[in-house]
Amino acid sequence: MATIVKTSSGTWKALIRKTGWPTTSKTFRTKRDADDWARRTEDEMVRGAYVQRASADRMTLADALKRYVAEITPTKRPMTQVAEKRHAVILLKHLGKYSLAAMTPEIIARFRDMRLAGEDRKDKQGKSLPRANNTVRLDLALLGHLFTVAIKEWGVGLPSNPVLNIRRPAPGPGRNRRLSQEEEIRLLAAVDKHSNPMLRWIVRIALETGMRASEIVTLRRMQVDLKRRIVRLLETKNTSPRTVPLSATATELFRDALNHPIRPIDTDLIFFGEPGRDGRRRPYQFNPVWLNIKCEQGLGDIRFHDLRHEAVSRFVEAGFSDQEVSAISGHKSMQMLKRYTHLRAEDLVARIDQALSQKNHR
Repeated sequence: MATIVKTSSGTWKALIRKTGWPTTSKTFRTKRDADDWARRTEDEMVRGAYVQRASADRMTLADALKRYVAEITPTKRPMTQVAEKRHAVILLKHLGKYSLAAMTPEIIARFRDMRLAGEDRKDKQGKSLPRANNTVRLDLALLGHLFTVAIKEWGVGLPSNPVLNIRRPAPGPGRNRRLSQEEEIRLLAAVDKHSNPMLRWIVRIALETGMRASEIVTLRRMQVDLKRRIVRLLETKNTSPRTVPLSATATELFRDALNHPIRPIDTDLIFFGEPGRDGRRRPYQFNPVWLNIKCEQGLGDIRFHDLRHEAVSRFVEAGFSDQEVSAISGHKSMQMLKRYTHLRAEDLVARIDQALSQKNHR
């Protein structure tokens, strides 16, 4: 049986000592509340369903996020760390005051709907600016993993992960932006005119190889083998190293980059920036210049990642099999690969005519 005692401050404390269970106590304003809690808790112990929720009651989401960012986030890739910290700020702003025990599926669902509707972001006229489904999915992914870590590793007493009990926004359809020939000519002409030749090499290498921006700018000299015409990628988005074959054009671009006449001796980065305050050189941050150039050319809707999309699509149009394209691009899933291989209908016209002509002559 539980022991119910009145404290010196006038509250009521319920204390449960049961063989096989840790001593459990909780304080209430009324004796009736203490009795009710004690009966429910003892019943859960008998049924083997008791979860010690004290730590979950004490820990707020703000505390949990602080610990997660300090312990878990640093184990992830640098770009993932940046993204997680950005989403953590959003969660902290809207949900940080709640304890983990108070975070119900209903509260999280309201947060989801608020973000999707853009109620936390207004334009100058006060109109809501809805968030993309994928942005909200990433908010929920971070929140869900935080609960998983808290339950499994931190010993926080919760019966289940509340994020698993809500509906996630549907994934976005994926981008289908291809460069027209005229757009490519304008874009390449503009980057060729830029004073820093590294921008020219980076953009053209992306179109030739399908490598991601992060994979290109972090390349070091030892990773490029011009004789064998390959690039060895050690750190990739899906964490699996891969070897990228180089076309003749890509090989010449890397040759020019490696022979950069003003290459400093204090770094082996191929695409290097100016030294930071600590004296270290980091990868060339080309994005500000890239944004300005594409906007000047009237190509503001083009993203750098669209160059990867264009390159992979061209591999498919050139007749490479899905397995060959996957080996080059690094896509593990054929479903993911299909997002990047939207063939132009006009490019299929000639092949249709050829195929039907051969069939008719049989």
